[in-house]
Amino acid sequence: MMDFTADEIARTIDHTLLRPEATPGEIDSACDDACRFGFYAVCVNPVYVARAARRLADHVFVGSNARRPVVASVAGFPLGASRSATKADEARRALDEGATEVDMVANIGALIEGAADAVTEDISTVAEAVHRCRSDGILKVILETRVLRKERIVLGCRCCVDGGADFVKTSTGFHPAGGADVEQVRLLCRHASPIPVKAAGGIRTAEDVIAMLHAGAARIGTSSGVAIVESLRR
Repeated sequence: MMDFTADEIARTIDHTLLRPEATPGEIDSACDDACRFGFYAVCVNPVYVARAARRLADHVFVGSNARRPVVASVAGFPLGASRSATKADEARRALDEGATEVDMVANIGALIEGAADAVTEDISTVAEAVHRCRSDGILKVILETRVLRKERIVLGCRCCVDGGADFVKTSTGFHPAGGADVEQVRLLCRHASPIPVKAAGGIRTAEDVIAMLHAGAARIGTSSGVAIVESLRR
C-alpha cells in the first residue's frame, strides 16, 4: 500500500490551522513546519494571511527541489451561509494580502435543496473574484459531502465545473457529520473531472492519507501533517 514516499505525501498536504483559538505564535510555528516538511500550503484563517505570507517569505530555501509553501485561506467558512459578495470580498482580501489559494464553502442549504443555479452562481461569483485578482489564483469549493446524498454530491460537482472552480473539496472538518470519506472521494473524482479533488476533515494518519490518494485525491487538508510525515520517515 505504501507506494508514495514521505516527501511525495508531504507535497500533497495543505497544513491546516483553522481553529478559532489559534494564536499568532501557532501560526508562525505552522509556517515553519510547512517549510521544514515540504508541505504544499499553509491554510489559515483570513486574519492571519498577511502574517503567514511574511513568515514564509522569511525562510531561505536551497537546492533545486526546494519550494516555498503557498498560503491558502478560507471564505464563507465554515458554514457557507454568507452572501456570495461577502465570500468574494473575503477571497479578494486574502489574495491581496498574500494568499494564492482560497477554500470557499458552497451554499450547502441550496445544494441540499437541489437549487443548482444558486449554487453555481455562488461559486462563479467567488471564482471570478479569485481569477481576476490573481492569474495563478486557485479556488477550492467545499461541498461538505457527509451531509449530502449521492445525487447531491454529483450535482455539487457539476456546479463546481460550471462555476469555474479549480478544485472540489470534501469537507470543512468542522461539521459534526464528519469529514472525508474514501467512497465520496472516488465519487467526486468521477463526477468533477477534470477538476482535481482535495480530501479534508478527519485525516490524521498516514494510512488515512494513502487511502485518500489511492481514491484519487490530489491534495490533502490536515492539521496532522507533521505527525503523518514523521511516522512515514520512521
